[in-house]
Order: sequence, then C-alpha cells, then structure tokens
Amino acid sequence: MKIGELAKLTDCQVETIRYYEREGLLPEPSRTEANYRLYGDEHIDRLSLIRRCRSLDMALNDIRTLLRFRDAPEENCGEVNVLLDDHINHVAERIASLEALKKQLKSLRRLCSASQTAKDCGILNDLAVEANVIKPNPVAASALCRPGARTQSK
Repeated sequence: MKIGELAKLTDCQVETIRYYEREGLLPEPSRTEANYRLYGDEHIDRLSLIRRCRSLDMALNDIRTLLRFRDAPEENCGEVNVLLDDHINHVAERIASLEALKKQLKSLRRLCSASQTAKDCGILNDLAVEANVIKPNPVAASALCRPGARTQSK
C-alpha cells in the first residue's frame, strides 16, 4: 500500500509518517520502480503502536525503547516496567502542577464576581499587583514577552 492508504488506515498524517521514518521509529519501506513508498502490515502494526504511545503522551525516546523491546521479544521487560513507572511519575507531577495552577486561577476568579468597570476588576488589579511584586530581570522579562512564551509564577 502507498503512504496515503497507510495514513488513512492509521488516522495519521502523511508528514507524520515520514517524520517517524526519519526518526527511525518506522522501518524504511520498500519502493516501487516509480520510487513510491510501499508499506505492509508490519508498518500498520508498528505505526498503530507508535500512535497509541503518543496518545499516552510518551516521548519519542521512550517509544524508541519500547519498540526495541518489541523487536526483541525474548528480552526481559524490566526496563519497560521502569520506563512506564517513570512516565507515570512524570504524569503525576504534571497533574500536581496543573492542580496548583487551577487553585491559583480559582482564587483569582473569586476576586471579581460581578460585571463592572475594568478599573474596579479585582482580577485585573490583583494581576497588576502581582506583576509589580515579581519584577523579573530584564533578560527574563524579554523572554516572557515573546509570542508563545509560558511561565508559572510562585
């Protein structure tokens, strides 16, 4: 099958499939005389496993490790267990961080319970006070102002 068919079967973008090939996660497919990639069932299976791992927010290096074990079925899977335990701990840390963020946002939200003028908005006033208290250094401040930059305070 060609790359478009593989993409449809696995619900994966063509460019993502090519990326996984470049990263060595998918084996290089055979090619037709016209140089089209030809994929088989092994590509479907492997790509499905990669997609499942990505849906679990696993990093490419972790997926690479899992694929190495999958390709060596007689190996002891102790390292797989450690990898998953580490990922579980990472997810728990992220959840704790997000819970703390949620708590901060709820606390901030309680500062303004009615529609009013912006100058009287407790949320805006508190954000302004916090901004004056934190006073980042100029280099850090310029990094904060870049599009897409995200930070956590406190």
